[in-house]
Amino acid sequence: MIVEFWGHEYKINIVIACLGAFLIAVMASMFGFGGGPFMVPLLAVALGLPMYLVVGSSLLAIFFNSFIGSVRHWQFGNLDVNLFLVMFVAAILAGFVAPQIAKRISPLMVKRVAVVGLLALSLNLLGLY
Repeated sequence: MIVEFWGHEYKINIVIACLGAFLIAVMASMFGFGGGPFMVPLLAVALGLPMYLVVGSSLLAIFFNSFIGSVRHWQFGNLDVNLFLVMFVAAILAGFVAPQIAKRISPLMVKRVAVVGLLALSLNLLGLY
């Protein structure tokens, strides 16, 4: 599949994209994270897309997965409304601030920040800190 964005064309393997997105959505819904730590590498590394395209695409894909997963967990009684409201307000504010920051720094710096965040998350999930 060929995707055109801002006058540039990117060739995407649709099978890898769909299979990767499906597996990430399953893991995110099971383990309670948005999927961004895996969606960004899928789009940037496996599909070879630039970071300015990866960030927005990843967020939109994760939005739908998170929404459906949240509804299902709410149906099962696994939702703390007070915690949700606090996190919701913080997420809305971050959604306005973070793109402004990312726009002002280089794509390489965005990747470096993402790598540091992923490493910290990995170490935490492994119980190493």
